[in-house]
Amino acid sequence: MVQKKIYVVIPAYQAALTLESVFERVPREIYEKGARIVVVNDGSSDKTGDVARKIAQSRPNVEVIDHPQNRGYAQAQKTGFSYALAQGADTVALLHADGQYAPELLPRLLAPLEKDEADVVIGSRMLERGALKGGMPMYKYIANKALTAIENLAYGLRVSEYHSGYMLYSRRCLEAIPFVRLSDTFHFDGEMIMMAGKRKLRIREIAIPTRYADEKSHLKPVQYGFDVLKIVWQNYRGKYEF
Repeated sequence: MVQKKIYVVIPAYQAALTLESVFERVPREIYEKGARIVVVNDGSSDKTGDVARKIAQSRPNVEVIDHPQNRGYAQAQKTGFSYALAQGADTVALLHADGQYAPELLPRLLAPLEKDEADVVIGSRMLERGALKGGMPMYKYIANKALTAIENLAYGLRVSEYHSGYMLYSRRCLEAIPFVRLSDTFHFDGEMIMMAGKRKLRIREIAIPTRYADEKSHLKPVQYGFDVLKIVWQNYRGKYEF
């Protein structure tokens, strides 16, 4: 099997206290594969940029891209994905800077892409009841299930959730989907799943554990829910036929 060029994109906003621990949890196997890790410091006002640059100084496979001002979760992904593609990435993994999504699982999630068995891999908290086991609040669990049911009905797909932030993509996927034209909402990940379905790309889900600790979320649940429904409505009106 030919070794694929792997990039890991980490959008980082106000993540000075957690970013270093995320790197420490990335398995040695990922570094041995020659993976490049790109931290997109999204206009943080804390010491996120300083921490990221300190890490990059000690790890030659780490790069830092700075947004002078906060542009949001989706824009940070778009910057990272565009950079990875320009550098010749074959596979791109999204990893959160707060540690909520386990870096230890990267090898398992990368495997279907490395074997060319999938174009999109979703780390799903909703398989094997991982969400409730990991302490997901019941109201979030119910909202996730309800919104996912609506989206599956609207998009003709059968995935267990559209709301995971643990997403991995093949180069083929990122070239097939004009991701820079998608929204700048927190539901960018769900839009990517929707567009993958439209492009008839291979979607694979792998169960991941849920971890709710002291991470500071910048997501506003009510606004997020309305964003999801707005995207469903816009899709119904043909706004995503591009």
